[in-house]
Amino acid sequence: MTIEVRVPTLGESVTEATVATWFKQPGDAVAADEMLCELETDKVTVEVPAPAAGKMAEIVAKEGETVGVDALLATISEGEGAGDDDAPKKSSEEKADSGEKNTESGRGSGGSTGGSGGNGGGNVDVMVPTLGESVSEATVSTWFKKVGDSVSQDEMLCELETDKVSVEVPSPAAGTLTEILAEEGETVQANAKLAVLSGSADGTTEPAARPESGSDDMAGSKADANGGQYTAPPAGKDIEDAPSAKKAMAEKGLSSDQVQGSGRDGRVMKEDVAKAGSGGGAKSDSAPEAKAPAQPQRAPVSADDAEREERVKMTRLRQTIAKRLKDSQNTAAMLTTYNEVDMTGVMELRNAYKDEFLKKHGVKLGFMSFFTKACCHALKEVPEVNAEIDGTDIVYKNFVHMGIATGTPTGLVVPVIRDADALSFAEIEKAIAEKGARARDGKLSMAEMQGGTFTISNGGVYGSLMSSPILNPPQSGILGMHKIQERPMVVNGEIVARPMMYLALSYDHRIVDGKGAVTFLVRVKDALEDPRRLLMDL
Repeated sequence: MTIEVRVPTLGESVTEATVATWFKQPGDAVAADEMLCELETDKVTVEVPAPAAGKMAEIVAKEGETVGVDALLATISEGEGAGDDDAPKKSSEEKADSGEKNTESGRGSGGSTGGSGGNGGGNVDVMVPTLGESVSEATVSTWFKKVGDSVSQDEMLCELETDKVSVEVPSPAAGTLTEILAEEGETVQANAKLAVLSGSADGTTEPAARPESGSDDMAGSKADANGGQYTAPPAGKDIEDAPSAKKAMAEKGLSSDQVQGSGRDGRVMKEDVAKAGSGGGAKSDSAPEAKAPAQPQRAPVSADDAEREERVKMTRLRQTIAKRLKDSQNTAAMLTTYNEVDMTGVMELRNAYKDEFLKKHGVKLGFMSFFTKACCHALKEVPEVNAEIDGTDIVYKNFVHMGIATGTPTGLVVPVIRDADALSFAEIEKAIAEKGARARDGKLSMAEMQGGTFTISNGGVYGSLMSSPILNPPQSGILGMHKIQERPMVVNGEIVARPMMYLALSYDHRIVDGKGAVTFLVRVKDALEDPRRLLMDL
């Protein structure tokens, strides 16, 4: 039986990749989940595992070729040669990458590095858990336990931080923490070893000796602490740089020994060449010749002031937020239009039914469901605000996946409520409450923060009176809500106090004209000032 190997999902808005390296050739035996090749996109490097055990039959996409999502990469003859005695043994690196460890999904299954297994005296490896689609590395944020501490099964050992979410690592078994291999602040790859547990929980076990080379010193198993670079490849091993990196080095007049590689085994990737070209990724022996990137210089600081300063490394989440917001400003022709809305109608309706709503649906009736409904209503009339640019095409979305910007202790995240246009008020309120709680606890998955078509940001909960929100790419619109404040307004010729809110719509002027943006905001205003319009679809 022939099994097809296809290009996996590459991430939001990424539609193609370059085949960087094939680790297997036709005729080679492969195990299920063993890495077959590495793909390179504009942003990340993606490894493609074998979908089944067998023998490599044909490689369809050669190294250097550009392939689209779900394109055919290769074929495998299932079951052929997978269990042959003469099949080449895997190196320790391949064993680590393909999951041939003495644990199962990070939980001890009786395997050990120096004992008979189980919890009676064998060692159990603590591995990096699955981090999510297209996420290949994380930073060790906090260790809750130290060497020598006794731990129970499923007790939290440490916390990892990725670009968007925090991941807690539970203990795979009861025992004693005998060795920590990745200290706080280190960058680790997916499936890397974090620590070692002893099955004896009496706390008397001595820390296990670090394995010899070929076990823990494998390339890609553990990133070093100076920026997450992979360890150097074994002596004498010929490392092939990514095809796109070779082309970039040729254009910049650089050689591979002048660039610090961040790929597997130190392989030079495209982004490494870009860093080296700007002076940020050149190896130490050529660093003096590289030009430093233009950055604002810090003002001189006196010795007394320096002692009172505190320097803290930006979290990965904060770095990602900074990069995405700046990229949004650099890419989109962003413009903001404003209006104001009288919240009297919404507040009266909410006050009239909030107790009955809570009793029936088990969730409070807030303002966000009204705004979500109003935006869904307006997006149907002005579909370009719910669209995105893909190259020279405009992609119109005939659905609304509403992003709700949420502040958390570690930074801003945007969980997505899918098909919000088809949900009731109660369903929207429940989804917002559930995702908001998960966001604050750092429990959101990557999938829950991808695919949004429009975003609502409520700065009013912090007291903001007016702001210009920044687009969440590749979306073309974001609505900013603000503080409700009583202001004197002229109603029917009389000056009365009204609960007013400023609304701000930031939009991508490349596909949304001023007329469309203003029309959208007016439709939102009309729906909120007379909520009955939502029921009548007016």
